[in-house]
Amino acid sequence: MTNKVIQPTSVIMGPVATRSGYGDKCSDFTRSFLKYGKFDVKIVSTPWGACPMTELSSPQDDDILSRILRAPLQQQPELHIQVTIPNEFQALGKFNIGVTSAAEGTLVRGEFLAGANLMNLVIVPSEFTKKVLLSTVAVKQDQLGRREELKIKVPIEVLFEGADTAVFHKTKDIPETINKELSSIEEDFVFLFVGHWLQGDLGHDRKDVGMLIKTFMETFKNRKKRPALLLKTSGATLSAIDRHEILKKIDHVRSTVKGDLPNVYLLHGDLTRKEMNGLYNHSKVKAHVSLCHSEGFGRPLLEASLSGKPIIAPNWSGQVDFLNSEYAVLLPGEVKPVHPSAVNDWIIKEASWFYVNYSVAAQKLEDVYENYSHYLPKAEKLREENTAKFSLEAMNTKLFAILDKYVPEFEKQVEINLPSLRKPSIPMMELPPAIDLPKLTRVANP
Repeated sequence: MTNKVIQPTSVIMGPVATRSGYGDKCSDFTRSFLKYGKFDVKIVSTPWGACPMTELSSPQDDDILSRILRAPLQQQPELHIQVTIPNEFQALGKFNIGVTSAAEGTLVRGEFLAGANLMNLVIVPSEFTKKVLLSTVAVKQDQLGRREELKIKVPIEVLFEGADTAVFHKTKDIPETINKELSSIEEDFVFLFVGHWLQGDLGHDRKDVGMLIKTFMETFKNRKKRPALLLKTSGATLSAIDRHEILKKIDHVRSTVKGDLPNVYLLHGDLTRKEMNGLYNHSKVKAHVSLCHSEGFGRPLLEASLSGKPIIAPNWSGQVDFLNSEYAVLLPGEVKPVHPSAVNDWIIKEASWFYVNYSVAAQKLEDVYENYSHYLPKAEKLREENTAKFSLEAMNTKLFAILDKYVPEFEKQVEINLPSLRKPSIPMMELPPAIDLPKLTRVANP
C-alpha cells in the first residue's frame, strides 16, 4: 500500500493568454511559479482590454494551457495569486498575493491602496513602484462623513520582470518576416521605439511618442544624410482602424515641424517574441529610444538592451532599476503634473510624472548618430550586466526566496490508497436430513 501526499492548491488569476504588457508579466510569472514546484497549480485566464488572446501558442505553453480552469474551482485554494491592477484584487485564498505594476505617476488611486490591503503580500516590478505605493496616502470618508487616512498596510516586495534570454539575446539570425518588413526602409541607421501610443495631447501621452517624433524631426531636419525613426506601436488594438489612427497622429506631429523632414516608419501589428528579438537585432536598427513619462518597469527597454545596442531613456521611474547610468544614455528632466488629457482610471489628476529635457534629448540623439562607435562598448557592458542580473533564471531565484519568506506551510493532505477488498468465500454448510412432518388438518369450530 502506497500513500500519496497531495500538494496544496494554488490558483493564478490573470491575463496569461493575452498579447499585452500584463500578459507577458502574467505568463512569465506563471512559468516561474510552476518551477517552484510546491503547489498544484490551477490557472484562471482573464482578458486584458481588447488585446488579442494569442500569447500561448508554442509547445512550451502546453503545461500552462493544461492547467487553465474551464469551470469554477469547487474549493478554496490555499494560495491565490492575482496579476492585475490593485483595485481588481480579490482575497479568494487562505493566503493571497497581488502582482501588479500599479504606479504610472507619483500617486495612485485610493482604490489601489484598498485593493492592495485585501492581500497578504503585494509584489511589484520596480523600486519606483514600491516607493509610490508606500508614499501615497488617500483620505477615505464613510457615509457619516468621518475621514480616515488610507495607506498600504501589507508587505511589498520587488520582483523584476526577468527577460527570457533563450529568446532575447544578441544574434544575427533575423526572421525573414522582419527582414521583409524593414527592407523598405531606405536609411541604414534607425532609432527604434517600442510601446503603445496612449491617450493624451501632444507631449502628454504616457510614452510621449508624439514628442519623440517631434524631437527627432527637429533634430535631423534639412540634412542630406540622416537617420530614420521606426515606431513599433499601436493604440488600443491591432486593427486596420487603429493603424489608420496612428498614421493620422504621425501626420499631425509632422505638421508642427517646418522643413525637409526625416522619415518616420510605422510597424503596426502582432509580432512573436522571436520576431521582436529579430527587430531589436536587425542591422538597420542601431539604437533604442524612449522619452516615456513613466514606466512601472519598462520591459521592452530591458529586452532591447540584450541586443547590445545603445539605449536612450529618461532617468526616472521603473527602467532605472536595470539601466545602469554608466552604460545607458539617461536623459535629465523634471517632474511635473500630469496633463488632464492623460487622466484615466489608472492615472489620476493629482499625480505628476517625468518630462525629459527635449533639448538634451535632441543633443543625445545627434551624438549617438554622429559618434556611434563611442557608445557601443558601453551598450555591450549593459547587455552583459542585464543578461546576468535580469534574466528569467535570476527572477526565479528571487521569486522563490520571496515565497519561502512569506507563504505559510499548509497542512499536507494524504491520499490513502486502501487495498481492494475481496468478498470472502464461505464454505457451504451441510444441511441436516429432511424431516417428514405430518400434514395438518383443519379443525372445525364446534
